[in-house]
Order: sequence, then C-alpha cells, then structure tokens
Amino acid sequence: MKLKIFKAGIDTVKIIFVDAYNVINSWPNFKNSRDLDFSIVREKLISMVESYALFNGYRVFLIFDAYNSDSTNERKIDISDNLSIIYTNKDEFADTYIERIAHKMAQKVEIIVVTSDYMEQQIIFQRGAYRMSCLEFYNDVYRIDKKINKQITKNNHKNSGFLLIDNLDDNILQKLENMRRIK
Repeated sequence: MKLKIFKAGIDTVKIIFVDAYNVINSWPNFKNSRDLDFSIVREKLISMVESYALFNGYRVFLIFDAYNSDSTNERKIDISDNLSIIYTNKDEFADTYIERIAHKMAQKVEIIVVTSDYMEQQIIFQRGAYRMSCLEFYNDVYRIDKKINKQITKNNHKNSGFLLIDNLDDNILQKLENMRRIK
C-alpha cells in the first residue's frame, strides 16, 4: 500500500504514525471508557486526532492492529487529507507495520512515531524516526484542543458584535492594552 504524503509550500509536512491501541490504553481520558463499546472509543480518538492534524497541518496515520482480527487484508481509510486510518494485515501488530514504514521513509521525510512501548521507541529511533510517548501526544493534542476551543469561543463572541472589543483587530487591542499599562 502506498501512503500519500503531501507537501505544504516548500517543506514536507510533518508525518506522524500513531500506534492507536497503545494510545487508547495509555491516555487518561480513556481509562474509564474501557467498559464502553471499543468502536466508540476508537471514533473519539479519530475525531480528536483529526482536529489536531488539521489545525497543525500534519499528516497523521492512525495504525490499528488487526492481530486477532478476522480481516485478512490491510485496509487504509482516508478520513481527510491530514488523517488516514490503517488496519494492519491479519496477525500483524501495529509495531511491525510502523517499523516497516519507518525504515522505508525515515531517511526521506521527518517521521514521528507515537508509542509508549519502550522497545518500539528504540527500534524507531535506530531507523531514523523521532519518537513521542503517548502521554506527550496526549498533552499536545489537548493543548491544541484548548487552542481550537478558545479560537471558536473568541470567534463566536466576536460574531456577537455587541461589545466594541469584539469588533477590534487583535493588533489594535494590543496597542490599547500597551497604552493602558503606560499610565
């Protein structure tokens, strides 16, 4: 399967491979979700990562194991230009898939692999990719989620148009703030 990597301007976009089940089992907000239908948890992760990828302009691949699955073939589902879901071949771990792809691509483009599996992190690093723990990824995704929500709130508030401050450009607001502090 050929992975579609796109370019933004002159630089290649940051590529992130995520060991999806490793993330689900590591993120604190999914700890209480273990009793839920796993497809609900999976969809929530996909939604969160899609927003993260779109906001940052990253190309993210969520890799799900098909290790004990009945599915025999690898499947790739393009959610958007920024996010693809990959289900590995039957009896193939996400780790194995990620190692194979990292080996092929790490010398050509910047790759980040998200996993908290220590052995996997060492192998990926040796293949030339960067590594990020699941908790680091969690913190980054939630930091971006807060930024997105803040921007949405700001835009919704600005669109209300009831206050003068809602209708002023950020540059003008900063100048007014600087004038206020001079007194």
